[in-house]
Amino acid sequence: MIKKTVFFALVITLVSGVLLQWAEARVVKIVIEETSPYAGGRTFGEAGSFERVEGTAYFEIDPTDPQNSVIVNLDRVSTNAQGFVEFSAPFFLIKPVDLSLGNHKLLYGINNRGNAIELGFQTFPRVARGEEENLGDGLFFRLGYSFVDAGWAGDITTTETRLGANLPVAVQPDGSPIVARIRIQYPSDPTRRASVDTDSNRIDGYTLPLKGNDRFVSYETADVDTRNSVLTERDEIEGLGSPVPSDEWAFGSCPTGELSLERTTTDICLFNGFHHDKIYELTYPAQDPWVMGLGYAVTRDLASFLRYQTADDLGNPNPLATSQDVVAIRRVYGLGISSTGMYMRDFLYLGFNADESHQQVFDAVRIHIPGSHRLFANVEFADPNIYSRQDRTTDFTSQSYPPLTYAVTTDPVSGIEDGILKRPATDPRVFHIDTSNEFWQMKASLNVHDGHGNAVPIPETVRLYLLASHPHGGASGVGYIPTDRGACKYVSNTNSSAAPVMRALLVALDEWVDGDIEPPPTNYPDVRRGTLASVDETSRMFPKIPGVSYPTTVNGLALLDFGPTFSSRGGRQTVLPPKRGSQYQVLVPTIDRDGHDVAGIRTVDIAVPVGTNTGWNLYQEGPRTKDLCALTGSFFPFAETRSERIENGDPRLSLEERYHDHEGFVDAVRKAAKASVSKRLLLQEDADILIRMAEVSDILH
Repeated sequence: MIKKTVFFALVITLVSGVLLQWAEARVVKIVIEETSPYAGGRTFGEAGSFERVEGTAYFEIDPTDPQNSVIVNLDRVSTNAQGFVEFSAPFFLIKPVDLSLGNHKLLYGINNRGNAIELGFQTFPRVARGEEENLGDGLFFRLGYSFVDAGWAGDITTTETRLGANLPVAVQPDGSPIVARIRIQYPSDPTRRASVDTDSNRIDGYTLPLKGNDRFVSYETADVDTRNSVLTERDEIEGLGSPVPSDEWAFGSCPTGELSLERTTTDICLFNGFHHDKIYELTYPAQDPWVMGLGYAVTRDLASFLRYQTADDLGNPNPLATSQDVVAIRRVYGLGISSTGMYMRDFLYLGFNADESHQQVFDAVRIHIPGSHRLFANVEFADPNIYSRQDRTTDFTSQSYPPLTYAVTTDPVSGIEDGILKRPATDPRVFHIDTSNEFWQMKASLNVHDGHGNAVPIPETVRLYLLASHPHGGASGVGYIPTDRGACKYVSNTNSSAAPVMRALLVALDEWVDGDIEPPPTNYPDVRRGTLASVDETSRMFPKIPGVSYPTTVNGLALLDFGPTFSSRGGRQTVLPPKRGSQYQVLVPTIDRDGHDVAGIRTVDIAVPVGTNTGWNLYQEGPRTKDLCALTGSFFPFAETRSERIENGDPRLSLEERYHDHEGFVDAVRKAAKASVSKRLLLQEDADILIRMAEVSDILH
C-alpha cells in the first residue's frame, strides 16, 4: 500500500501575472517509466521538439468526501490504513522538451475503449491509425499544446496501444463476492457475411467471450449451470426472443462444437454455432464488479494534478512543472469522441469537473458525436463498451436517460428536473458537435427539445453544432466519389471534411476561453425554425432518387425502468430487461431538394456537393434490411450531364448543370472554403488543401 501523507502544494500558475492556489494532491505517486523523442525528434513550429512520457499514476481518494460520494460501490472496497481507496492508471504525455516554448495549455484526450484516437482523428489529411506520430501534420503541437491520455476503464484488455485502469473490485460488507444478474447482447453481424463460411452461416464459430469480444475482460459467471441463466435467440431487433434450451449451450469454450467443450467462467459456447443473422441475448449471474465510476476520478485527479501540483506526495515532480514552485500549465481542455463524448457528458453531470479542493478541472470541453447519450460507467457491473443504436442494444443503459439537456429543465416524460450543467462555479465552457447520424442513432434532437417536442434553452456557456449530412465520426476516405458499401445497402459517404472543422473549432474554443472572443454561433437543428421533423415528414422531402428507399425508422427512446436502485446518476440494475415506459419524441434534420440537412455547418464537400450525402444507411437484403446500417451514411452521386440525369429520371441537378466544367467546380470549392474561413469554421491551411484536392480531382475533367 502507498502511505498517504497530507500534502499541500503551492502552485504558481500563469493565468494573469502570478496567482497562488492551494490544492490537496490526489495523485499520490507518479512513476515515469519511459521518455522518448516524439515523432523522431521532429520540430513543431515555434514549440520546437516534443517528447513522449509514459508512466503510471497512483491515486487515493477519500470515500467519505462528498465530492466522491456519487461513485457507486465506493463504500464496498477495501481502504488503506488512512481510510483511502487506492487505484492506478497508465498514461502517456506528449509535451515540448522546452516547456517555455509551449502555449502553457494541456489537451486531455479521453481514450475511446482504451484507444487514443484524438491525434489521428483531427489530423488532416487523415493518415492510417498508428502513423500519426510520423505523418501527421501536428496541429496540436504546432500550436504549442501538451497532450495527455490515461486509462480509465477497468475492463479493458490492456496492450501496448490500449490503456486500461487498475480499479478495485467491490465486495459485500462481509467480504464475500457481489453477485447480480447482468444482460449481454450478441447482435447479428451482417458485416461478417463476406468473411464467414456461407455454408455454416456462423458469425464466430461456436464460442464467444461473455463480453462478446476479447478486447474487454468479461465478468465471470458465478454459476456455470445454464439452467440458472437465460439465453434467447431472435431475428428482429425488437422482442424478447425464443429461449435456447439449457442443454444446447454452456459456459465454456468449444472451438469445434459440444465435444470440444472446456468449462470456463468467462466464455459462452453454443453447440449449434452462432449465426450472423441472429440476435442472441444472455442474462446470467455475474460476480466481482469493478468500481467503474472511479474512471471519472482518474480523469479528474490526473488533470488536476498536472494543472495545479508541482510534485506528488513522494516529491516526484509533475512532468509539466518547470520548477519546485511553477507548473507550466494554465489552461486544460478536455476532449471526447463518440463513447468518450458520452463519457464527458456523464463526467460533467456527476460533478467531476471540480476536484476534491473544489477547483475547476477543465476550463472547456469539446464533446464530439455523443448525441444525447451519457455513458453510465457509474453502474454496478458497468459495460462502457456498449451503447444504444437502432440496430443493436436499443434498451441498454447507455441510451439516453434524463437529464438529456445541458440546461436544467423539467423532463415532461419522467418528471425529472435536472441538467448536465448545474454547477456554474466549476462547469466548463462546452462545444458539443454532432453529425447527422447522431440524430438517427443517438437521439441528438433531444439536446434541444424535450420529450414532447418543445424547445428547451441552451446555456450561454454551450455551443451546439451539427456537421450537416455527415456520418458518425466523419470519415477517412479520399477521393470525391466513394464506392465502398460494406454490409450496407448503399455506398457509404466515406469522403468527408469533418476533421478541418474540428481543427478550426479547437482554435475557436481556445480563443473563447483564453481571449474571450465570441465563438461561431450555435448551428444546430431547432424545432422553432422548422429544421427538425419526424422521419415520416422528412421522407416526403427526400428527392426521389431512382432505386433509393428512405428509412422508415429511427432509434427511438422510451423511459426505461431498471428498478428502484437505478437513477440518473447510475446505480444498480435489478430489472432486466427494463420495463418500457412512455415514449419520447425523437426528430431528425429536415432536408433540402438535394437531400442534405438544412441546418448545421456545411463543410466544403456538402456546400459544393458531387452527390447526396446522408447520415443514414440501411443494411443489405436479409432479415435486417429495414434497420439502420450501424453508424454509416450514404452517398448517391449526381449524374454528370443533364441528358444523363433526365435519362435516369433523377430530379437532382447534374454536375454539369451545377458547375459547368472542372474550373467551375474548383471555383465553387474555392468560394465555399473562403466563406468557411471567414466564419472561423476552417483554417486557411486546410482550405488550401481542400482547394488543391478539388484541382486534382476528376470532377468534370
